[in-house]
Amino acid sequence: MIELSAEEIAAVTGGRLTGSANPATTIGSVATDSRQVADHAMFVAKPGEFADGHTFIGRAFDAGAVLALAERQVSDPSGVEYPAVIVEDALLAMGAVAAEAVRRLRAAGELTVIGITGSAGKTTTKDLLSAVLSAHAPTVAPIGSYNGEVGVPLTVFEADFSTRYLIIEMGATGIGHIEYLAKMVRPDIGVVLGVGSAHAGEFGSIDNIAVAKGELVEALEAEGTAVLNADDARVSAMKDRTAAGVLAFSSDPDLHHSGLVKANNPDTSADGHPAFDLAFPDGTGGHVVSGLLGTHHIGNLLAAAAAAYAAGIGGTDVAATLNGQAPGSRWRMERTERADGVTVINDAYNANPESMRAALRTLAELGRGRRTWAVLGEMLELGNESVEQHDAVGRIAVRLNISRLVAVGSGAKAIHNAAVLEGSWGDESVFVDDLDAAEELLTAELEPGDLVLFKSSNSAGLRLLGDRIASSAMEGKSQS
Repeated sequence: MIELSAEEIAAVTGGRLTGSANPATTIGSVATDSRQVADHAMFVAKPGEFADGHTFIGRAFDAGAVLALAERQVSDPSGVEYPAVIVEDALLAMGAVAAEAVRRLRAAGELTVIGITGSAGKTTTKDLLSAVLSAHAPTVAPIGSYNGEVGVPLTVFEADFSTRYLIIEMGATGIGHIEYLAKMVRPDIGVVLGVGSAHAGEFGSIDNIAVAKGELVEALEAEGTAVLNADDARVSAMKDRTAAGVLAFSSDPDLHHSGLVKANNPDTSADGHPAFDLAFPDGTGGHVVSGLLGTHHIGNLLAAAAAAYAAGIGGTDVAATLNGQAPGSRWRMERTERADGVTVINDAYNANPESMRAALRTLAELGRGRRTWAVLGEMLELGNESVEQHDAVGRIAVRLNISRLVAVGSGAKAIHNAAVLEGSWGDESVFVDDLDAAEELLTAELEPGDLVLFKSSNSAGLRLLGDRIASSAMEGKSQS
């Protein structure tokens, strides 16, 4: 992080320094969790859903913090105020500090900021792009899925004056959210992966999701580049919403036009890894066999390739780096081969109807000649479409001839009900109340040679069940 003084932070945020704060005090990092505070940190006392950050200011100073960004004064046990900048809204103030950090980084040297949004695939694309850019120059990318009003500033604070590329993942649960984040970091390149039904309950409709995702390309300057998925009609239409140049990507064999990044001859290896010929508008590229699992990742690979190309990396180098690149974050089609012959695919970091269908198709493709299990939990934030979308997943599982379907938790019961209506019989589909019941069933019935997929929204917890099942036999070897 670049150094900022307490006085500068107060000026940027419109806040006031408490009497105990030294205006010359400089901070070397920012934390919103008192357990992650380092020496010379600024602790942001943000209001939380379950706890108020002001409660933890004392712990933060005990851990080495030198300044708090807070909405009210807090004193230590002896009655002395903790050094702080007092603001009306700690989160907005944190964003203002991040915006100032970006401004200073740009003023000091060459910096390219790449924003990535979409209903699915943001983290995978971010990881792929980071791998490509890091091979050429210092690159900062989000930890895990830091993509909101807290995660984006924390990502910015990881950058310093040596940073050449800053990758920002942008999520949203409403119109205006991405606009806010884009104004904060002022991206040079904006990547839109797709518009799906994730968060449809919060947005009200898929069309509203498209409005929100398009805020990223609307924020680009004329000198910037909008990287758009030409295979998604709603994303492709965003070319009319930006003043920037457009670089589209596609795996559609029937789509041909200039300025297109293409995946020609798309296929999968025997192990389920996407393979294709990557082609750029200038004729460069190369053959790519990804370390990821499932053909649905071709779009993420193309998006990362196009963004790197827009950032100035040669097409041949991009293809060479993407070739064999494994997942960079956990629980994204994470494959484990247990020593007893059971294969576990843990893709339960997140889920929406589109990613659920893609994961089931991959399970079916990889499971030819094997007994396949789909252990599925609830997809959250679908609003009024929740029952309908879960119903569709159950029917698709049957049509793909998945051997065993386990629906976990009341929110996923419609998956099981639909599978039965679609023609599942006997114990092909079962419903269990919770993770413990699912674990008991799997422990008793999994056999050598079985292939089992775990898929759900994050808070449903199936990723943790997947971890336990992956390690429950003799020690297994994790693979990508």
